[in-house]
Amino acid sequence: MFLEISGGALTAIIVFSILAFVILLYLITRIRIVRQTSKYVIERLGGYHATWGVGFHFLCPFIDKVSYIVSMKEQVKDFDPQPVITKDNVTMQIDTIVFFQVTDPKLYAYGVENPVAAIENLSATTLRNIIGELDLDETLTSRDIINTKMRAILDEATDPWGIKVNRVEVKNILPPKDIRDAMERQMRAERERREKILLAEGEKKSQILLAEGEKESRILKADAEKEAMILKAKGEAESILTVKEAEAQGIKLIREAEAEGLKSLNDANVSKEVLTLKSYEAVKDMANGQATKIIVPSDLQNVATLATAVSEIVKK
Repeated sequence: MFLEISGGALTAIIVFSILAFVILLYLITRIRIVRQTSKYVIERLGGYHATWGVGFHFLCPFIDKVSYIVSMKEQVKDFDPQPVITKDNVTMQIDTIVFFQVTDPKLYAYGVENPVAAIENLSATTLRNIIGELDLDETLTSRDIINTKMRAILDEATDPWGIKVNRVEVKNILPPKDIRDAMERQMRAERERREKILLAEGEKKSQILLAEGEKESRILKADAEKEAMILKAKGEAESILTVKEAEAQGIKLIREAEAEGLKSLNDANVSKEVLTLKSYEAVKDMANGQATKIIVPSDLQNVATLATAVSEIVKK
């Protein structure tokens, strides 16, 4: 037995089903899943209500809405080059890169309109103030100082916006073309000057080394000659000493022979024989010398006889 449904009831059922489906679909669309790197700023009836972190969340129908989705990752913004004027009135283009991170999503959402544009304008004005205190050469060589000052100023200024400025880098400094040409000529002249200095220093060191080598060679040669002369003098001294010692030893032997072999002779005769022997040695030396005339004593035979006697005595 079938239940009879009137046309009006069927229409109501269909309308109710459609309405329930629409409501269910709407409720599903109110579900939010927040990722790890994001924060959701929720407004209720037009005012700040909460900040959602990672997880599953549900928006109350008609009264809640997601006002801002804030990324919590560190962000990098490369700003366009800004015209700045140095202390010595040189206009140049400088572009910077700012690394920042949102620390408070509520302040980031309600603290300033368009925070990125605000950071860009703030970095431009800060850069102009810093460069205005430096001349051209200081600007080109003081990037670390510029980066440090800009980071400190931007970090302090963006605290009310819930932003932490981690680092600021000067990406490029572009002076005017005439300044770049002058700097290039200056660098070329500096390199040429350094090259000439290096060549001159090398030549100087080479001359010094050659002079020192020649000096050491002369010193060594003089030392060698001095050593040779000293050795020669020592040799001659030792030779003379040896000859004198031999002569002294000979006289000693002669006197010992006189004392032992000629005891029977009187002292006068012994002295005479010794003198005669010395006369003979003098004649011998004269014969070995350069003299052209030799005087031979008349008693040469007696001298020879005396020499033979003395020789026999020495042998005994």
